[in-house]
Amino acid sequence: MRIGLVTIVVEEYDPAIAFFVDVLGFELVEDSPSFTNDGRPKRWVVVRPPGTQTGLLLARADGDRQAGAVGNQVAGRVGFFLQVPDFDATFTRMTLAGVEFVTSPRTEAYGRVAVFLDIAGNRWDLLGPA
Repeated sequence: MRIGLVTIVVEEYDPAIAFFVDVLGFELVEDSPSFTNDGRPKRWVVVRPPGTQTGLLLARADGDRQAGAVGNQVAGRVGFFLQVPDFDATFTRMTLAGVEFVTSPRTEAYGRVAVFLDIAGNRWDLLGPA
């Protein structure tokens, strides 16, 4: 058993793809035309960190209720955790790419951590070894 995908609701597909692929370094696994349950066109967009199986389904908000979830997937909490082998290099690269960090890096018992926002405004922990 495993989790295959986790959905992140975004405003638009292409800026979200650019953020996850070009800024975070994820792979674009799939970008295919698809349809909503009532037949309207949409895209099936999946990204994931290299070498992993679990991916993110980037879903464009469809309607007011979903638009309200953009950037608030987990009610303002950190809901996503990106573990990297070299925290300092990744933090520097992300900062230079314009990623917004909402906390400064700090060292905890479990390693180095800083909170950043994705393109939708969701909070993520960037995590590295102590």
